[in-house]
Amino acid sequence: MTLRYTLRQLEYFVAVGTYGSIAAASDRVNVSSPSISAAVAQLEEEFGLSLFVRKHAQGLSLTQAGARMMEQSQKILREADLLNSMAGEISGNVQGPMSIGCLATFAQFVVPKVRRAFEEAYPEVRIRQFEMNQTEIFSHIRRAGLDIALTYDLDIPADLDFVPLVDLPPYVLTSAEHPLAGQAELTVEQLRDHDMVLLDLPMSGAYFLSFFTALGIKPKIAERTRDMAVMRSLVANGYGYSIANVRPLTDLSPDGEKLCFIPLTGALRPMRMGLVMARGADSTSTVKAFIAHCREKITKGSVPGIHTDNAPQTVSHKDD
Repeated sequence: MTLRYTLRQLEYFVAVGTYGSIAAASDRVNVSSPSISAAVAQLEEEFGLSLFVRKHAQGLSLTQAGARMMEQSQKILREADLLNSMAGEISGNVQGPMSIGCLATFAQFVVPKVRRAFEEAYPEVRIRQFEMNQTEIFSHIRRAGLDIALTYDLDIPADLDFVPLVDLPPYVLTSAEHPLAGQAELTVEQLRDHDMVLLDLPMSGAYFLSFFTALGIKPKIAERTRDMAVMRSLVANGYGYSIANVRPLTDLSPDGEKLCFIPLTGALRPMRMGLVMARGADSTSTVKAFIAHCREKITKGSVPGIHTDNAPQTVSHKDD
């Protein structure tokens, strides 16, 4: 029997089912909304099924039939990826599609440069990138929606592997006019009486607050945001200090105000940036090559925004 649908159509269908709207799927897979809409309509015609319920104000939701078809479509796409991986293993070539996730906190500093260099070295690899929080990264790796992801070693589940790349010590951001701006270094105790702008991402926020909890100090949280750029602008405009681990290349906030960056000292655990993946994923040629590439670019310090003198010298997996 001749198939009248393509893997690409299945991919677009799964994206709409995952993200709940044509527009959101378009953003994720970087394809125009009309193309995705047409693919879904063609699948519905071919299968003779309504895959989605159209809700004007709430986007699209899967019908019962659509949910079953999406589950099977995901299996087909995973098997298709395995065929590409198998071909690469047999030929020894680094090739095929690869989906890379990245923690949203530092995606703007790290992913574009690392990705461009990798694609230039291995032109037969087709990369899709996704910016997510930590919980989303774990979920997508388990569902085979990501092959690998750049993130921090925050609560890595036992069923996933983590390859450390670089240790990033914390630092304090202040405005140029902040009372602490002239300090060469700061301690957590010196932050006690000053307003804080907390970068309140899942797990990352708890990491920053743990500095205070360990000393029995309650920080004065004046503002919370999940956006790194918003955090820098709030700090630069006098709403308080903040703490981060990845430093931008410029000392200006997004709205052009001056920022100061001051090392935070004490018995503080640095944030470890690395690669997380499903157990055994590094057995494929493409993932293995990407790990080596990240070691070359990130561990050795050639990626802008990564400032450290404490880079792990060996790659090790999470203990079984």
